[in-house]
Amino acid sequence: MLTKTKIYGRLVGLGLLLSIASGTPATARPIETGVETTGEFQPIEQPLPLKLAVTFGGLALIGAELWWFLFSKSSAKQAEAGEGVQEIAIAVDGGYDPDRVVVQAGQPVRLNFVRKDPSSCLEQVLLPDFHIAADLDLNQVTPVEFTPETPGQYQFTCGMNMFRGVVEVQESASNSQRNTHA
Repeated sequence: MLTKTKIYGRLVGLGLLLSIASGTPATARPIETGVETTGEFQPIEQPLPLKLAVTFGGLALIGAELWWFLFSKSSAKQAEAGEGVQEIAIAVDGGYDPDRVVVQAGQPVRLNFVRKDPSSCLEQVLLPDFHIAADLDLNQVTPVEFTPETPGQYQFTCGMNMFRGVVEVQESASNSQRNTHA
């Protein structure tokens, strides 16, 4: 077990070893530069084109980041209703395509995941709000079925939570008519 004395001794030994290896004593003096030091920061003059390039480069990066996180959302795809089930195919290749799916509340949903990406991250899809975790086999269709009862947005992710998609559940026309008559 390491005690305080052993830790301090090892730190001192490491300091001495580093000072010997660098060829300067551990209490080295400041480097003589020939410039009088006043203890204040000395301004560094930079040419105007360099200042402008750095400023515009920073603004461009900020703009790209804002676009990526705020404005680059893909359009949602409506699930097709047939045989009493809302169904849509989702390609799993470096993410989910489409990554936004619109369905109606109160009707069964079948998401058909087709995994084309062999990366281990995309081996599984999780829908935590519906308590679903499904393994996705490579180059095969894996259906995931559930029935959303409440309108809202429900996220689905890969097993490592790196890639995400959203199931947007809207109130169905029959439910909204019932609510207006009630």
